[in-house]
Amino acid sequence: MFFDSWSDIRNIIITGILFYPLLILVLRISGKRTLAQMNAFDMVITMAIGSILASTVLSGSTPLLNGLTALVLLVAFQYLVALGSVHSKAFRNLVKAEPTLLFYEGRMIDSALKKERVLEEEVRAAIRAGGHNELSDVKAVILETDGSFTILPAEDVIASAAAGDVPNFPEIANSQTA
Repeated sequence: MFFDSWSDIRNIIITGILFYPLLILVLRISGKRTLAQMNAFDMVITMAIGSILASTVLSGSTPLLNGLTALVLLVAFQYLVALGSVHSKAFRNLVKAEPTLLFYEGRMIDSALKKERVLEEEVRAAIRAGGHNELSDVKAVILETDGSFTILPAEDVIASAAAGDVPNFPEIANSQTA
């Protein structure tokens, strides 16, 4: 159906006009992290916020206060999870994934690929997308906690220091003395 009634359109406009500034206010109060998508949990919260906004604006059966309550509740939980992660390593390990080394110095790490359900072709595509033509141009490929790939170039030994939080990443000292 293309059109139901002008009253539905009017309700969408009014709800949108009222909800949008409230959304901005809640997001400003909660801080940048709310939409940062630093990991899978943050991404899910961002999608849920969009879903709440759409449901509240488009559904005539979802009152504005219900949508605002759901938004504030999700943002509060996200804030508490971030706070708990900052103050407790055990809690952080419970709610967040750690980065995974998928490729190192010319070879794929099969056990990591299988564990993370990533294909070699996806790693090669990420290497190409990073502007590298040869596998020898790349020191390492890391699957980050947000699902993105990080490519560490072979010629940049200092960049490898950034991989200190990646389990099983070889020590810089070992690669420099070898």
